[in-house]
Amino acid sequence: MGKVVVDISMSLDGFVAGPDPRLEDPLGRGGERLHEWALGLESFRTRHGREGGERGTDSDVLAEASEHIGATIMGRRMFSGGFGPGPWEDDPNPDGWWGEEPPFRVPVFVLTHHARETVEMRGGTSFIFVTDGFESALEEARAAAEGQDISVAGGAEAVQEALAAGCVDEIQVHIAPLLLGGGTPLFGDGQLKQLEPIRVIDSPAVTHVKYRVRT
Repeated sequence: MGKVVVDISMSLDGFVAGPDPRLEDPLGRGGERLHEWALGLESFRTRHGREGGERGTDSDVLAEASEHIGATIMGRRMFSGGFGPGPWEDDPNPDGWWGEEPPFRVPVFVLTHHARETVEMRGGTSFIFVTDGFESALEEARAAAEGQDISVAGGAEAVQEALAAGCVDEIQVHIAPLLLGGGTPLFGDGQLKQLEPIRVIDSPAVTHVKYRVRT
């Protein structure tokens, strides 16, 4: 059975999105800067169907993070911005953020309160909408992953649900040298977990810290 993993960018003060998110700025004020370290990398550009990009340690870490992923779980906020929490026909971004060929290339299970049919995209990505909670999504993801790892991609609420369910095996946090001063924290209250550091890789742009979650 594959591992359940989290791989996410975070500010030095613990936020994965800045204050005041809105449809035009879903990561809030300053939140886009959390991902600046990745945008010019060869591995990022390749996953998004582009050529070129910088090679090196950061690119290798990013490529490794998706190497053994067989399925992904994410919340509706990550999928569409979460600014249409009602029925899908009222959602201003019902097809997600990634165009016709999203970078996941595996089945993606979207946590939502509103059912809809599976959406098949180019490049191997399919979006399956799960209405009966995280553990049901995890069960479906395990079946779809066929022994490979399962990524809990975000947002913070989905990561917190995964931690509360006690199913996360590893967390890799890309710590950007940035203080957002507020916004959406990665970790919630009351989540007492003991983490074992298993790798630290730093660069001028970001620090990659990988933890094993002890049971």
